Amino acid sequence: MPLVNLNAEADALPRAWSSRVLERFGGGNFKVLRMDGTPYPDEVHDYAEGLLVIDGELRLRIDGEAVTVSRGELYLVPAGVPHSVDAGSAGTLVILDV
Repeated sequence: MPLVNLNAEADALPRAWSSRVLERFGGGNFKVLRMDGTPYPDEVHDYAEGLLVIDGELRLRIDGEAVTVSRGELYLVPAGVPHSVDAGSAGTLVILDV
């Protein structure tokens, strides 16, 4: 899969907030998902997570603080930090689990 249209991959997913692993690398995952405006509950991981907005906007809540991530921006969530997604987040998101 040398050339990937990330928006098309996200649009092809059966439902929003359901990610698809496009590639695995060095113990990490490169995933794509579609955001549809609905919130996503708080979660915590034992690994760092990169959230790259390809299209649209991500309304992130990091340890209770609101952060807006716009198209072309990357937010790095450190391991062990609680984070959730507020309503209004929509578009294509790439997740890098490292």
